[in-house]
Amino acid sequence: MPTLIKNANEVITLKGDRKGPRTKEAMKEIGIIKNGSILIDQDQIVAVGTLEEIQREHPQLAMDAEVIDAAGKIVMPGLVDCHTHLVHGGTRENEFNMRLNGFTYMEIMNAGGGIHSTTKSTRQASFEDLYEKTFNHLNEFLKYGVTTVEAKSGYGLDWENEKKQLEVAKKLQETHVIDIVSTFMGAHAVPIDYKGREDEFVDIIINQMLPKVAEENLAEFNDVFCEKGVFTPEQSRKILEVGKLYGLTPKIHADEIEPYEGAELAAEVGAISAEHLLVASDEGIRKMAEAGTIAVLLPGTAFFLRAPFARGRLMIDEGVPVAISTDFNPGSSPTISLPFIMNLACMNMGLTLEEVLTATTVNAAYAINRGDQIGSLEKGKKADILVLNVANYKQLQYYYGMNHTHIVVKNGKVVLKDGVFQ
Repeated sequence: MPTLIKNANEVITLKGDRKGPRTKEAMKEIGIIKNGSILIDQDQIVAVGTLEEIQREHPQLAMDAEVIDAAGKIVMPGLVDCHTHLVHGGTRENEFNMRLNGFTYMEIMNAGGGIHSTTKSTRQASFEDLYEKTFNHLNEFLKYGVTTVEAKSGYGLDWENEKKQLEVAKKLQETHVIDIVSTFMGAHAVPIDYKGREDEFVDIIINQMLPKVAEENLAEFNDVFCEKGVFTPEQSRKILEVGKLYGLTPKIHADEIEPYEGAELAAEVGAISAEHLLVASDEGIRKMAEAGTIAVLLPGTAFFLRAPFARGRLMIDEGVPVAISTDFNPGSSPTISLPFIMNLACMNMGLTLEEVLTATTVNAAYAINRGDQIGSLEKGKKADILVLNVANYKQLQYYYGMNHTHIVVKNGKVVLKDGVFQ
């Protein structure tokens, strides 16, 4: 049965004049239709406009449709969380306490904590344990209006456990309503037993892991943590270039803790995105703008680590397409609230109310190569739609720290209403 969402105060379409991620002033163009409506048939959007326009253009479908009255509310695309470490074992609240007592992220990691701690927990967890835990996390994402999630591996650091993470994500793509896009990140850290033999581990990633990821079709993207004390720019380049030979699109954790030419490398290897970028150089930002590399900024990580925020305002002004994500992970950003992350981006990175909407919908979709399918409300796109309990889009960030989700429509079906799964 078709569905008609009608009479919304505002329909935020995010429709743009051109394809591709939005930059500069185009990030402020969010395509508002006052008193708008949307007609859905099966899993696709059929029409977006006023109720009168839709009834005139599609009289039979509109007449047969199940009606959702959005009067007094706004409607927008489902949120896209384009950078998460979704599948993982354990928690790290003890490290949070350590940081509050003066320890740095890298000090904790070098002492066997950080990524190494989660690697240990993930290796010990069964497939079933990881599946159940991640399924519950996805339910929470859905409650906050997230309809597509990118999921990185990287807490296995050997093939058996990297594969386990990727297979959990693959199974969840089949069983959970949220769409999951997988990224291989075997180069998340150097295992403790390879300290001093980092190049050997790089060779294992290149010669053993990457071919198997491609052969078993476990991921679309290949990510690496290019950071001092983790992987050098030279090692990162090698991993990303070889990944390209296996059909894996490059992503890169870049310039998170120290300036390390990660942004420059992202542009040079043709990465679809560079992520974190808290201390990216002016030259790196310029090169990313020239290359069209999307900056996936993670304000929750800076907030939780009490670190300087990435220069989102400068990046947009320089022409870098910007996306925003939670970076959900157990160590540096244990949150699934993308709406709260959006508020952090406005308050601490200088993004406008309009830019942060673009950054979590259409630009986030392009950061995971889904921009032609999701991220805006347009005819022919997937019907991933939110109905929100606010009177206009400005109230989304004005009423901060709150969940405004009333209805979530995923693939054309109502899957959540007032926090209750349908």
